[in-house]
Amino acid sequence: MENQEQYDKSNKSVVSVGEWLITMLIMIIPVVNFIMLFVWAFGSNTPESKANWAKAQLVWMVIGIILVVIFWGTIAAIFLGTASR
Repeated sequence: MENQEQYDKSNKSVVSVGEWLITMLIMIIPVVNFIMLFVWAFGSNTPESKANWAKAQLVWMVIGIILVVIFWGTIAAIFLGTASR
């Protein structure tokens, strides 16, 4: 019975095309996009499909940041290695 109550509380509403267009417009704005991803991913009023999408976007952002840090760390190591010779 408890699982049924949790299922009923989840927001299964359909996200319309207009809502997706507004979402994509918001994602263009720097800093606001990052904040809104957290709001959508962990907000209780967000439709489940949009929340899952926001969580996936956050995972891709983390992967991208890690790759950028590795890339620039490698470049910095190469320059520091050649400068010390």
